[in-house]
Amino acid sequence: MNTSLTDRQQEVLNFLHTFQAAHGHPPATREIQRHFGFASQNAAMSHLRALARKGMVEQLGGRAWALKAAEVQTYLFAVPVFGTIPAGLPAANEQLAAEEIQVDLTVFGLPRTAEVFGLHVRGDSMVNAHIVDGDVALLQRKPPRPGNIVAALIDGETTLKRLVLERKRPVLRAENPCYKDLIPTERLEIQGVCIGVIGRGKR
Repeated sequence: MNTSLTDRQQEVLNFLHTFQAAHGHPPATREIQRHFGFASQNAAMSHLRALARKGMVEQLGGRAWALKAAEVQTYLFAVPVFGTIPAGLPAANEQLAAEEIQVDLTVFGLPRTAEVFGLHVRGDSMVNAHIVDGDVALLQRKPPRPGNIVAALIDGETTLKRLVLERKRPVLRAENPCYKDLIPTERLEIQGVCIGVIGRGKR
């Protein structure tokens, strides 16, 4: 059996991993078509059939296609998800993991050793960055760069904002014009850099 994948087949397989982890069920072919901008569902079906021939996916009842169990276990990693982080005004954040979700880190170009955690998002300050109330923000513990969306501890309270520099000073900026910039008066600690979002919120 030929298990080598084309670049597009690998991308489709990665999308299946992430979608199943986020939603608990495989995507419909229409969702695959929409995600990749295919002209028709036939293009999605063609890639799925190729992946099935290579032993990566299987067709369930009806039209649904899902990862084979071995593939799910190979790609997914348990990521701890902590309490709520406001995408709005800062607030104290819980330290104990509220749940674990299975995530394919390779989708984000990360190695298995990457330190990744999740935070439940509350509020609407990051809506223009397509992060809405109810989502789970995935964050990596690494040094931030200006322009990154970060989980930040500002003067003892946690919030999710975009990190910018103004006159060489760090500023936390919302992606919603209704919210003002947050400027630390005492301390700013970046807890993680946002690498992706699990879309659980209402859009």
